[in-house]
Amino acid sequence: MNKDLIQARFSKSLASYNENARIQKKMAEHLTSFLTRKNYENILEIGCGTGFLTELLNTALEFKNYTAIDIVEDCSKYIEKINPNINFIQADIENFTLEFTPDLIISNASLQWVENFEEIIIMLKNSLNKDGELVLSTFGNENFKEISFITGKTLDYYSIKELENMFPESIITPEIHIMAFETPKDVLKHLQLTGVNAIENKSWTKKDLSKFENSYRNLCVKRPTLTYNPIYMKFQNKTTG
Repeated sequence: MNKDLIQARFSKSLASYNENARIQKKMAEHLTSFLTRKNYENILEIGCGTGFLTELLNTALEFKNYTAIDIVEDCSKYIEKINPNINFIQADIENFTLEFTPDLIISNASLQWVENFEEIIIMLKNSLNKDGELVLSTFGNENFKEISFITGKTLDYYSIKELENMFPESIITPEIHIMAFETPKDVLKHLQLTGVNAIENKSWTKKDLSKFENSYRNLCVKRPTLTYNPIYMKFQNKTTG
């Protein structure tokens, strides 16, 4: 996982993200339905980006402290516009030292970019306050299956069964969304405008692009499609300490 590349690609796509990340916006909206309370003492949001989820929570919840972290420093501008009292920190969650005890940890469409997913989830669960909630959305192994089939490149997505085996105490809910495009080039443009083309740092030749387009047309006889496979997960801290 090239964190420098991830940071660079998402930083470059910030201005175009809100207009093009339609599935991620729907995910943020759906994620809020898993919350059982309207009042939280300390909230930690991981991978806040341009603030799809931040804005929803800022409106819907009451809180004393809200910390939003993201690997891209320029996300701070978007968060400050939503609420200048939200504490933005540029950080990678895999290297982040949590100095308070949240009663809500929440993350939308970001934790698929960590190298050690299971370890991070366990760490976050153990960081919760008594009766705290960890609520997140990520993606399953059907995500971008067209791209994976054609290029052989993919993130380490998990199946529902694998996640259930890892976290039997969690609530796990999957979805499938299929986007249609006019041409294979439009698929690539969508990936670029949302910053999710950060798997490898490669400059495509005309031959590469032609091969990609022909493969996509063979795979999708009608219009080119792109599959999104959101997965929602919720953990409740039931400890009594």
